[in-house]
Amino acid sequence: MRPALTHGPIISILPIRLLNNIVLSTGLIAFASNAQDLEPRSYTNIPIGMHFLVAGYVHSEGDLSPAPSVPLQDAKLAIDSAVLAYATTFDFLGSSAKVDLSAAYACADGSATFQGDYVSGTVCGYGDPVAKFTWNFYGAPALTLSEFAGYQEGLVMGLSLQAHIPLGTYDDDKLLNIGTNQWVFRPGIGMSYRKGNWYYGLNATIRFYEDNDDFYQDVLLKKQPQYSIQGHLVYSFTPKQWMSLSANYFFGAETEKNGVASNDDENNSRIGLTYSYAFNRQHSIKVNTSLGVITRVGNDFTTAGVFWLYAF
Repeated sequence: MRPALTHGPIISILPIRLLNNIVLSTGLIAFASNAQDLEPRSYTNIPIGMHFLVAGYVHSEGDLSPAPSVPLQDAKLAIDSAVLAYATTFDFLGSSAKVDLSAAYACADGSATFQGDYVSGTVCGYGDPVAKFTWNFYGAPALTLSEFAGYQEGLVMGLSLQAHIPLGTYDDDKLLNIGTNQWVFRPGIGMSYRKGNWYYGLNATIRFYEDNDDFYQDVLLKKQPQYSIQGHLVYSFTPKQWMSLSANYFFGAETEKNGVASNDDENNSRIGLTYSYAFNRQHSIKVNTSLGVITRVGNDFTTAGVFWLYAF
């Protein structure tokens, strides 16, 4: 109980507006599908010495658009996932930094017509855990909560590195898996700018994929890097609530199976809305939804999620 008593006075002066902003800036959505994730407020300043827990539920469903060479028609997939995450903020070289850790348990239900035959399947398991380091190197001095009261946010720039750790549920005898059996590294750069009640955000990332030497039917799967850019427009209605409109565009990620190119590179875009509301200085909720705008190859999902955040 000592940690709770130690942090009690800090939470008692935590502004509701600040907690509400943190809901998205922590970026704790674990079970995201290959650059479809929209992350408003990824690069905003947060007081150091804070801790956050997040629990949430995400539902995604929609069509799969395979490469032209794949004999698959009418492919559909639905995914339900429960998310748990933790984040902490600290001083790094005089600026604010943050580490996120997240994990998910998910069930996926899919169906399709394969070479003229109807096939379906359901799989449940743990997703690959995700770790992320974010460092706001410009415009975000490392400030304690008491010091943060006098801080005026303007332009903030930052760097990040995310890693998907291949510890999720995976079976090479199954085509549909929750885990990926491959390391994925995702460096990123981004910025945010506040003017009045408006926030503007822009960030870009690259995903690098490790080879999967234990893919379905002993196939060696290689994947080219995937490039993504996203923009965000955020408006604060009151100190307790805000909403964001986000959009992204991502391309690349062509796969190669046993040395043969699959012609399945992505050229896709999504749009989404997020709403956040703070009940008090410790508890806040967030709901979001997103859908595909352009889908060349990949999944054209409609996604909705709800999340609870606790600050301590």
